[in-house]
Formats: sequence, C-alpha cells, structure tokens
Amino acid sequence: MAGHSKWANIKRKKQAMDAKRGKLFTKLAREIQIAARQGGPDPETNLRLRLALEKARAANMPKENIERAIRKGAGLESGGEALEEITYEGYAPHGIALMIQVTTDNRKRAVAEIRHVLSKHGGSMGESGSVAWQFEQKGYMVIPTQGRDEEELFMAALEAGADDVEITDDVMEVYTAREDFAQVRQTLEDMGLTPEESELAWVPKNRVTLAPEEALKVMKVIEMLEDLDDVAKVYSNLEVPEEALTALEAA
Repeated sequence: MAGHSKWANIKRKKQAMDAKRGKLFTKLAREIQIAARQGGPDPETNLRLRLALEKARAANMPKENIERAIRKGAGLESGGEALEEITYEGYAPHGIALMIQVTTDNRKRAVAEIRHVLSKHGGSMGESGSVAWQFEQKGYMVIPTQGRDEEELFMAALEAGADDVEITDDVMEVYTAREDFAQVRQTLEDMGLTPEESELAWVPKNRVTLAPEEALKVMKVIEMLEDLDDVAKVYSNLEVPEEALTALEAA
C-alpha cells in the first residue's frame, strides 16, 4: 500500500504547482459545504468538516473562501449550490475496478464526462454493484514516522485500535474499521501522531498487479478522472508498482 501513499504525494506536489488552483479550491469548497450541511458548522463536533478544513488549509485555500463554504453548507448564507454526492462504479483499462466519488450540481454532466474519459481510454462505466463488492469503506490515515522506532509506532497504532498498519518510506499507513475511525484518530493524535492525510476511503479487498507500462496507463486515466470538476476522488484496486511511480513523477 505504501506505493499509494507515494502516488498521493506526487499528485499533491503537482496540485501545488498547478495553475488551475481555482479548480482545486472549488472542489475543496464543495467538500466543506457538504460536510457542513450534513453535520453542522462546528469542526469540533463534525469530523468530516474537520478533515475537509485540514485539506483546504494544506492547499493554502484563502480563509474567506473556507468560511464562506461553511456558511453556505450550514444554510447561514444564500447562494449555496444544490450539491449531491454520488459514487459511480467503473473499470479502467486492463479491468482495474474503480469507485468514483462525485460531488456535483449536475448529475447528467458528471456521468457524461466520466463516461467520456473511460470510453476514450479503454475503460467503461459499471452497473451499480458491479464493482462495490470488491471494496470496503475504512478509515485511512498517513502519518510521518519522523525517524521514530517503527516497532513502537506499529504497536502504538494497534493499541489505539487500528485494524492494519504498514510502515515504509518514512510514513505509517493506518487502517481502521469505519466506526472506529474518529476514536483511533483522536487516540493517535493524543500520542503526538498527527496524520498528514486522513479520510474514510474505499479500500479494495484484493489488489491487481499489472506490468509497469499498463499500470502507468491506468494511473493516468485515474488522474484524468480526478481532474474533472465534479470528481472528488477515485479509488482503485490497482497495485501501484514503483517503476510506474518513477515514470509518473518524471512526466
């Protein structure tokens, strides 16, 4: 799984250099609006909002944009979009399964754009339920190890209630049951272990290994999907090979 953490870091670096920062801020604002609408405007009692705010601040989103999105989502300011969340299922090239999370004010536009990217690059949309059975929703955190003893970190995460822990490349990836996510995160933070990435993620039950050039093609299709205005996040069952990461980073 560490390859997926490294891939996320590559994408974050590209976003930081991306001239289309307005697009990134729009996606973050939508996530904040949805979170505030569902759980209220207080991040102390709304974990999803707290996670969305962390992402926004990490991307240097202006404070006034963040506050406006919270007010709109909580119904404290007019002009909020009629947003809905949808998870589409599909296949990338070489049969790689995809869970595509969308936040949109136009469902028809969203699905048409996703279908266009997939069909153009050798993938396809899937029927409802055709892919979801291959995934389960879990809490997921990436925590920098900062030179700490790996065995101690491993045991600390398990004692905090983690289901699974992987440590490599100076990061610890922690998985939890969905219902334990908030508690495990808080326990780790109380230990001084602050996640640099934290979310409820669709985690594949099994991963598929491809040749590096095939994996690279799939990764580029996933990045094209994530570049669509309405797509918030794409999860796959691809096992990310190091060779493909190196090629992607150099691209």
